[in-house]
Amino acid sequence: MPENYATFETLRQKNAVLRDTVALNSGIQLAAWFNQNDNVTVQSDHHTLSLYVADGYESYHKTPHGWKNGGGPDRFCLMPKESESSWDIRDNLSFVHLYCTDEHLRATGEKIWDRSPASFRLDEKTFANDDKITALYRHFLLDCDWQQQANHLALSSATTLLLTHLIQHYTNVQWQLPKVTGGLAPFALRNVLAFIEASLAQPLTLADLAQEAALSEYHFARMFSLSMKMAPHQYVMQRRMTRAQELVRNTSLPLTEIALACGFSSASHFSNRFKSVLGMTPSQLRASGQ
Repeated sequence: MPENYATFETLRQKNAVLRDTVALNSGIQLAAWFNQNDNVTVQSDHHTLSLYVADGYESYHKTPHGWKNGGGPDRFCLMPKESESSWDIRDNLSFVHLYCTDEHLRATGEKIWDRSPASFRLDEKTFANDDKITALYRHFLLDCDWQQQANHLALSSATTLLLTHLIQHYTNVQWQLPKVTGGLAPFALRNVLAFIEASLAQPLTLADLAQEAALSEYHFARMFSLSMKMAPHQYVMQRRMTRAQELVRNTSLPLTEIALACGFSSASHFSNRFKSVLGMTPSQLRASGQ
């Protein structure tokens, strides 16, 4: 079941327009919002990482010295649990929220560093800049269809990277990343690749693949990338597309069945992704007889 995130519910009761949302298997939730001419106060039992996607120049944050602005595209705000913040949105603002809990930070810490502090204290940030956060949001979270289960591997990988970055730079622990210098052992790589081939119809997660190799998600992702020269989510999508082409060309299966067999939850999403890779839709390829 998805977490019940208080900030998400608060915004739904205000003027904010929910453009998209997805709850990942980890329980982390993403939400894309638009808001204007609104006053919002949030105080939650969870953490919120917010990135301004467009506009936001007339967004004001309440400080002890009055209302201050400083927003704009790619500025981020970090609202730790139990911190109260008040906002006066005086003009257009498009933004994306990532909602997570202490448990998500602790799970990330255990997977990557094999350590778990008594508590994570997140720094509060307002209208801040961080190129890494911007890149992860824009290249992963904003550049794919959240409702397409075939994209959830990329989304979950990106949220893990974001939480890892927060632990490194915006918490009381600020642990440095462990070094990974080698790829997967040949037998582990064979097992993982065979598992992927057998599971293309399923909504794979990074945790599924890491478990197959008996590694943490962090170490698995980096060792896989060293072995295969691409990230796990890129490889899985490549295999989905290759399988799809084979089925379109060599079988008479309905395109809807092919979409499901390749891990896509709808024929239209499948067709769009197929066209972006091959330059033609599955029905056009089949009709061409290529």
